[in-house]
Amino acid sequence: MNYIGSKYSLLDFLQTTIDQVCGLNPADNYTFADLFAGTGVVGAAYKARGCTVIANDIQYYAYVLNKHYLENSWPNSRPQDEQLLAELNSLPPQPGFIYQNYCAGSGCGRNYFTDQNGQKCDAIRTRLEELKKSGAISSATYFYFLASLLNSIDKYANTASVYGAFLKHIKKAAQREFKLELLPVIPGPAGQVYNEDINRLIQRLHGEVLYLDPPYNTRQYCSNYHVLETIARYDNPTLVGKTGLRDSAAQKSLFCSKKTVLDAFEALIAQAQFQYIFLSYNNEGLMSLPDIKRIMSKYGAYSVYTQTEYKRFQADREENRRIAAKSTTEYLHCLQKEF
Repeated sequence: MNYIGSKYSLLDFLQTTIDQVCGLNPADNYTFADLFAGTGVVGAAYKARGCTVIANDIQYYAYVLNKHYLENSWPNSRPQDEQLLAELNSLPPQPGFIYQNYCAGSGCGRNYFTDQNGQKCDAIRTRLEELKKSGAISSATYFYFLASLLNSIDKYANTASVYGAFLKHIKKAAQREFKLELLPVIPGPAGQVYNEDINRLIQRLHGEVLYLDPPYNTRQYCSNYHVLETIARYDNPTLVGKTGLRDSAAQKSLFCSKKTVLDAFEALIAQAQFQYIFLSYNNEGLMSLPDIKRIMSKYGAYSVYTQTEYKRFQADREENRRIAAKSTTEYLHCLQKEF
């Protein structure tokens, strides 16, 4: 998934630096917490290395993805999964909530998916909920397929990568006929996933390594990915505005506001019961480098590492959106906390 702030291209830098600072290795089977987890790229990598991973994200769609990646673990493909996949892909289109509110053919005025793909998404999402409520599938299977649906449908969205707006005309990638594809199952210890405000959750957690990758700017993830949130919850929300935003007041992050970010960050560091804390942040973030150093240095030994020429998030090339720069400097701030 082309996701704002994804650390996929930085995994080597993160793992090498964290190993160097902590002196830990995968064989130590330590606890790794990824509490702004997003699509689960970092947590999944640490699960595969043998760590017990705790993950959290305030967005429910991110919670669903991490529930699968971190809590599900089976060594081989299961025949029942292939059977269910075939069943879901063969379902006839169904004009449900997604079609009625995000497809132009319904008359809603929105153009996020083709009519056919929106209705296929509705059919699969409805069937998954029926199977879950009837007890025909386990919770693990439900999150496996729901996470796969979110990842799959995103590839057919008629957007410039995020859902803050839709395109007027259906782009080539969105014209393809939707097909559900299963995500990989990550080998490793089963982790634990939360869907909570991080500053409340942190009071109940402890472990060896805490990794923080908060939002860097004022863009709220709840607005940029609201359609995925609605598919994940499938709760028939009241939608407003041209883009069909749902009420997401409870999901707005304090880390996306210049007024609140420093207090929220210091409260998080102060309460964290982890031996090592790592913060990913770049040179364009709301918090300045001196402020980050000042806060983290209060609580132990501080150091910082950098990775330059990190290709920043961009929208689809075919939309030819212009951005100020193609790269930023990524900082990994490190704290060995003193208790």
